[in-house]
Amino acid sequence: MKINTLFGKEKTVFSFEVFPPKKDSPIESVYGKLEEICALRPDFISVTYGAGGAGAHSRTCEIAAKIKHDFKVESVAHLTCVNNTKEMIDATLADFKANGIENVLALRGDYVDGVEPQKDFKYASDLCAYIKARGDFDISGACYPEVHLDAEDEVADVLNLKKKVDAGAQHLISQLFFDNSTFYRFLERTKIAGINVPIEAGIMPVTNKRQIERMVSLCGASLPPKFAKIMQKYESKPEALRDAGIAYAVEQIVDLIANGVDGIHLYTMNSPYVAEKITRAVETLL
Repeated sequence: MKINTLFGKEKTVFSFEVFPPKKDSPIESVYGKLEEICALRPDFISVTYGAGGAGAHSRTCEIAAKIKHDFKVESVAHLTCVNNTKEMIDATLADFKANGIENVLALRGDYVDGVEPQKDFKYASDLCAYIKARGDFDISGACYPEVHLDAEDEVADVLNLKKKVDAGAQHLISQLFFDNSTFYRFLERTKIAGINVPIEAGIMPVTNKRQIERMVSLCGASLPPKFAKIMQKYESKPEALRDAGIAYAVEQIVDLIANGVDGIHLYTMNSPYVAEKITRAVETLL
């Protein structure tokens, strides 16, 4: 099923993100958690893509196929391009197709220390156009409510996003954010730019201090005073911090749904506990 068919209906689309295990762990080590997460019946689940070039797609493909065929939830396979050649991308797309994967989240990907970037693709928009020219795939893209770290400013960022959509992205998933007003201002900029594809709000429940520090350093997400106070108050109480992070995410999602967002994309961090707590809290609103 192509996920773009999920949008435009009365129901708010509700989806998850999961990730493969580390290279030194057997792929089967995540199957138990994935089965629990899939049992919550999200509209689809995206599977992240490992760093590096050749071979990095194999676990993404295997897990996406497992989710779709064994656990009966539609899947989206992430695909990055900065460390891939056209030949590598062709092989990956062929692998996806052979495994019945119809949906791809096209990303530039992060530069990796010690790995020389390939030269065939510079931006995610290049990858979107390349996939579109090969047909058969529903293409999603990423967007950044607080502006991509490499963008000059808000205007340049949204214009680059428009290029990505024009190149073939049919649906967008946002990077995490902790202040909904930031997301609403971003949506206003996309409308002005003529971006008319569905945009899902990416929500990450912060369940430990190390997680929030890492996320902020990677994507530059700002922390509203209310959020910062919660983290400060419970930072030495792991279970309290976990539950406070879940409660904050639920509050964000309730407000987003009330304001008519196209969808919610929950970064589950492979945690059935977190995914279930949030799903149960909001499922009657979807």
